[in-house]
Amino acid sequence: MKKTVKKILMIFILLFVLFLGLSSLVITKENEYKVIRQFGKIDHVQTQAGISFKIPFVQTESSLPKQILVYDLSPSDVITKDKKTMITDSYVLWQITDPIKFAQTLNSSIGNAESRIDTVVYNSIKNIISSLPQEEVISGRDGELSAAIMNSVGDKFSQYGLELLAIETKQLDLPNDNKEAVYERMISERGNIAATYTAEGAAEAQKIRNTTDKEVSILLSEAEKQAEILKAEGEAEYMRILSEAYKDDGRTDFYSFVRSLDALKESVKGENKTVILDKNSPIAKIFYGGN
Repeated sequence: MKKTVKKILMIFILLFVLFLGLSSLVITKENEYKVIRQFGKIDHVQTQAGISFKIPFVQTESSLPKQILVYDLSPSDVITKDKKTMITDSYVLWQITDPIKFAQTLNSSIGNAESRIDTVVYNSIKNIISSLPQEEVISGRDGELSAAIMNSVGDKFSQYGLELLAIETKQLDLPNDNKEAVYERMISERGNIAATYTAEGAAEAQKIRNTTDKEVSILLSEAEKQAEILKAEGEAEYMRILSEAYKDDGRTDFYSFVRSLDALKESVKGENKTVILDKNSPIAKIFYGGN
């Protein structure tokens, strides 16, 4: 009987020692911090992955994530500088950088941290968008808007032992009842711009045409002037040649003879081939030997 009791006692002692040994172990993973508390107060934080020890029944452990976390803000309405309503849907990348501060200020609660992030980031988004007209908000959505919001948040979260790594906009849109009106206005504005460009192009084209017509008119006038000059010079040369021809009696008689033949040729055209000539006419003299 005594041996049985002794064996049971030994087994109990071994189990108790094993329990104490397991209770004193602290296993820290790569993606976490281990916060060790003693009587409710933070004693230390295990930041390196591996196995460490704590005092059983005196010290307790809790885990905090070391990896980058994502918080998705709820879609919300914001008002631009020109009083246009827009819907923003954003998310935040954040990380615990000081687990002791995080545990002390936010009671190691991820929910408490996300609540603070939601409030601060939403107010920053609202303030930035309310300072810009709608057109600038839309044009800056690819990076400038996020940078402005991050700059507005600043280091407000350092007091909580966490850091915001990025604030990204998933969607920045118009309320459904405003989309059509905005699209129509944008189309109208682009139409006005296109009409302006068209009018400026037409004016420039007309200016070029006017300049070209003027140059063509000047060229034609110069050409006509040169033609008249050449014509006058030709006629002068013609008259000079005639004058030279008339100076010689032989040439004068030959010229009169050719002109008389030409006149006779013209007079016998048509069906009537009869010519009645006075013997004293220049043409008759051709046939009478000029006497």
